[in-house]
Amino acid sequence: MKLLTDFLPVIIFFVAYKIWGMYTATGIFIAATLIQIGWAYFAHRKVETMQWVTLGLVLIFGGLTLVLHDPVFIKWKPTAVNWLFAAAFLGSGLFMQRNLLQRMMDHAISLPQPIWDRLNLAWITFFISAGLANLYVAYNFSESAWVNFKLFGMLGLTLVFMVLQGFYLARHMLPQEEEQT
Repeated sequence: MKLLTDFLPVIIFFVAYKIWGMYTATGIFIAATLIQIGWAYFAHRKVETMQWVTLGLVLIFGGLTLVLHDPVFIKWKPTAVNWLFAAAFLGSGLFMQRNLLQRMMDHAISLPQPIWDRLNLAWITFFISAGLANLYVAYNFSESAWVNFKLFGMLGLTLVFMVLQGFYLARHMLPQEEEQT
């Protein structure tokens, strides 16, 4: 459900683009992201750090797209978000006792430390690759193809990666009796 909620502004951007074009869609994307943050705060009295970062990037890149009337800025936004995620995961792996992925998930599953480290590296690789894929599509295909990729391609890549991660996790999860000792 959280994945769908995170992609909701992108879905709204996609629909708005198909109806009104890039600039109106960008304005609506900014508004949808602001509403998403407002809803998160209203519902949970808390907004996650990465949601604030994403909002900041939407405001910067979306704002530049609208002010300079150049869609290249909004096309860079997914890459910037993915690369910031990669940097956060990399930094957590280098400078913290528990990496970011472990901090987010260790309350739900128990894994040996080397597996947490491999998963963290896998996410870093995924985020870097997703950013590169976005740039490749943005610069080598039509604007419409990029908009389709932004929704369907990025969502598809993310879902496939998460399913593969699930299979990997299932192989390495500690049995219940080991978790309690």
